[in-house]
Amino acid sequence: MKAEILKMLRESNDYVSGQQLCEKLGVSRTAVWKAINQLKEEGYQVEAVRNRGYHIVESPDVISKEEIVSMIDTNWAGQEVYYYNITDSTNIRAKQLGDEGAPHGTLVTADQQSAGRGRRGRGWESPPGCSVYMSILLRPDIPPVKAPMLTLVMALSVAGSLKDCTDLDVQIKWPNDIILNGKKLVGILTEMSTEIDYINHVVIGVGINVNMEYLPEGIRDKATSLRLATGHVVRRSELIASTMKQFERYYGLFLESRNLESMREEYNQLLVNRGKEVRILGGKEEYNAVALGINSEGELLVRREDGSEEAVFAGEVSVRGVYGYV
Repeated sequence: MKAEILKMLRESNDYVSGQQLCEKLGVSRTAVWKAINQLKEEGYQVEAVRNRGYHIVESPDVISKEEIVSMIDTNWAGQEVYYYNITDSTNIRAKQLGDEGAPHGTLVTADQQSAGRGRRGRGWESPPGCSVYMSILLRPDIPPVKAPMLTLVMALSVAGSLKDCTDLDVQIKWPNDIILNGKKLVGILTEMSTEIDYINHVVIGVGINVNMEYLPEGIRDKATSLRLATGHVVRRSELIASTMKQFERYYGLFLESRNLESMREEYNQLLVNRGKEVRILGGKEEYNAVALGINSEGELLVRREDGSEEAVFAGEVSVRGVYGYV
């Protein structure tokens, strides 16, 4: 009920009467009053005026199922929400839910992770109260070979969300990082359960450094947060809801063609390494090349020192800047 009350208060430009809330939700005035008091205890500034009703003055950076549900404005992405104060990893939870039959678009979020992971099994710092940890469960009707493109679809979605919510000019480091001022802001991890020619489900996890005021010494030279960049607190629920809305749109475009052609130029415009020399770290060889942009299959096109061009597949290599992280 708190989620519905929050949504009604946010969508109204005026006061919402207790009677309106009672009729809409089918509950008593006492139940509404108790829910409003619970919201106040959680930090929401709700103004109550006799004979007028309730008005939300300010929303804090609260992460809860009710908060997230009240913000989601989509057809399917994030319509089913699971929230944990602390969990091992939202990707692990989402994969478990996928095995148990949870529907397409199920969103898993947490305030803290005890076993956050990045690409190639690297750890991801997951302290409480300051970052976004979320994973979406998908059941796409596509061949398994096309699933890696979904990482790039999510990268575009997160970049669009960050632009909408903060107006910051973020960039993408192919295939799975969002960069701000040359430092890592977001990590994306895509995992899937498949048969030989069939996808059971795909899970895309997103970690965003949001309200961290300082970073551990070992990563502060190559990572940043929205709080450090903007100088103010950013509401995590707004980022989550905005990302779901963006992802729903880009995912629809992807399914229409089953490739990235319709969003390729938009992605390339955000590519931090485009036109720059990078170091390709592959299993068989390492070499320097100039990054040209992605193709319609999401592979990174590079030009070797001998002038030859080739497409690099995300699952095979890592890309690093020659003189630093990007």
